[in-house]
Amino acid sequence: MIRKSSERKEHHREHAEEKGSVSVPITSKSEENSPAEKPVAGSVADNRETEELRARIVELENELAKQQDQVGKFRDEVLRRAADFENFRKQKEREVVMSSSRALENTIRELLPLVDDLQRVLAHVPAVSESNGELKPFINGVELVRKNFDKWLEEKGVKAIESKGCKLDVNFHEAISQMDCPDVEPETIVEEYQTGYLLGDKVIRHAKVIVAR
Repeated sequence: MIRKSSERKEHHREHAEEKGSVSVPITSKSEENSPAEKPVAGSVADNRETEELRARIVELENELAKQQDQVGKFRDEVLRRAADFENFRKQKEREVVMSSSRALENTIRELLPLVDDLQRVLAHVPAVSESNGELKPFINGVELVRKNFDKWLEEKGVKAIESKGCKLDVNFHEAISQMDCPDVEPETIVEEYQTGYLLGDKVIRHAKVIVAR
């Protein structure tokens, strides 16, 4: 009886030992380190991506600076061309005005001798002829032509230069002779031989005059 009891105790002890035994798996060194290595690999990938993004940003900034510089050059070129065109336009306008002014001046110069002739005709009309009925229409016709010439010259900005009784001014007068006039100051214009004219402020013909000695 005692033997059976000891056998049962021995059997229970062996069974307990089997239950209490724990199997510990054997792991390699690489398996032990693998959980720690995974975050290191992810961090390296993130750093590489960040560097690539930074490099791309720098590249884009450089490209933007080049484009802005190019835009500035184009803007300066456009402004320069616009200024050149404006100067060219103004120059052409001045040339047109000067050409028109020269053409008008030349035309007036050619017509002035006709005006002189009309003045001489009217200045030398005898007093008897003015009262003559047959000659009066012709005289009136000459006066009408003279008035029309004067009106046309005035519309073009032409004015006669005042001479008689004025002091000689070489800017407007040309003395062709002198005469003794005791009652008149020297270099005073006593007679006008040919009328002078101004086109605006420009002398297109000096007045030919006789001055006191």
